[in-house]
Amino acid sequence: MEKMINPLSSPDASLEDASVCSSPLNRRELLHRSGSGLAGIALSHLLASESCGSENNSLSTGASPRDQQPHHSPKVNSVIWLFMEGGPSHIDLFDPKPLLEKLDGQPIPSSFSLPVTSATGSHRMPLVRSPRIWQQHGQSGLWVSEWYPKIAEHADDLAVIRSCWADGLNHVGSVRQMNTGSVLAGRPSLGAWVSYGLGAANQNLPTFVCMTDDKVVRGGTTNWSSGFMPANYQGTLLQRQGPPILDLSPPKSVSDHRQRGRLDFLKQLSQHHQSQRPNDPHMEARIDAYELAYRMQSTAPEAVDISQESQQTCDQYGLNSEATATFGRNCLMARRLVERGVRFVELYCGSGSGWDGHSGLEANHSKWCRASDQPIAGLLTDLKARGLLDQTLVVWGGEFGRTPFSDTGAPGGKNYGRDHNPWGFTMWMAGGGIRGGQTIGSTDDIGFRATESRHHVHDIHATILHLLGLNHRELTFVHNGRDERATVNGGHLIHQIV
Repeated sequence: MEKMINPLSSPDASLEDASVCSSPLNRRELLHRSGSGLAGIALSHLLASESCGSENNSLSTGASPRDQQPHHSPKVNSVIWLFMEGGPSHIDLFDPKPLLEKLDGQPIPSSFSLPVTSATGSHRMPLVRSPRIWQQHGQSGLWVSEWYPKIAEHADDLAVIRSCWADGLNHVGSVRQMNTGSVLAGRPSLGAWVSYGLGAANQNLPTFVCMTDDKVVRGGTTNWSSGFMPANYQGTLLQRQGPPILDLSPPKSVSDHRQRGRLDFLKQLSQHHQSQRPNDPHMEARIDAYELAYRMQSTAPEAVDISQESQQTCDQYGLNSEATATFGRNCLMARRLVERGVRFVELYCGSGSGWDGHSGLEANHSKWCRASDQPIAGLLTDLKARGLLDQTLVVWGGEFGRTPFSDTGAPGGKNYGRDHNPWGFTMWMAGGGIRGGQTIGSTDDIGFRATESRHHVHDIHATILHLLGLNHRELTFVHNGRDERATVNGGHLIHQIV
């Protein structure tokens, strides 16, 4: 049988030799046999570049290309994000609008531009005043409604951003954008970017933790996913009921020595499997997850054990009341976690769109304001008393606000509601690096659209990263040949707040 020769495989191969090939080579055979030819040189260069890219992007080691060092001196070490899921009404909480009082029950004047569309097509409905009692609080005179009396006591610590806006109209995309910067699935969450950029401050606890209080978050795991980055940067979701973290304690029959031996053997198997599949981020993340789980067995039970707290502290967070106990427990655990080095903690209040007041807004917001007011105030008080507020950034807000016009029900009636409003809404920040006791930006006179000093979701993310010591333009990850960043193609630091 005559030998088949690839003309690219040897510089001495003749055309006559090449002519004896009985069948053409397929693409895989061609690439395999052309390693020493021109095609092989090009292929080797591409693979080498890809390998370098993998190293730079932590695909094999899990390390940041900057060895996880901040770009500049950080103002805070940790973030606690208080996510009011469903869309709290800014014009009933932090953004009073006297003109709404005068225009109650009337159509929107032609001087205010209508949206092209709205979530339920309600933009032709009449305007609805806010029935809230408003007062100025603290030395700064910050306006807060009667729905948040305890948070109002911290007015001088709050920087209220009244001019936020976003792109999403419905919950799933909007919650996702507030977490990942995009209404589409597949991008890393902000907590994942923080994990990627800074790494762990406590090797025995997750870097990024999420907690819910009611139902499943709209959009599910995409909100704390690592997206196109390695899976070891994703958030850890704590359980709503029972032990916050499952299976932390091994059976009594399994000693620590035996447990360590099992893990070492499992690691050997994983590394052997990985050696046949280099640069596999999923394998590296799996090995890291097993190691972290083992370390957590000695550290995490104590971190989430709130029974160690005094009765005074538990009362401060509202654990003595059914209305406030669930979210209060999560706020208390958040303090315990950042105290132990967890960098990013996200707490959902009304998870599953609890704040979505399309109808019966009075009852809806009364419930969730009552559930969150004392726990949040208790958190701020506790952080300050322990000297942690200067090291922690606290962020409050939902995925959007509510419209000044009615969605369902007659204005002034008990069943009236408000539609989704991504065109203008309120968020606030408090803690290290924040100049409290101020309002930033504004919406128009009916609270519909952000007008002065408008700040997109990307600006919120850029500011949070800045306070953690990260420049959002320099924190990049190469994905599909493109430098991706947390703020996508936008984002500006909110200079007034810092």
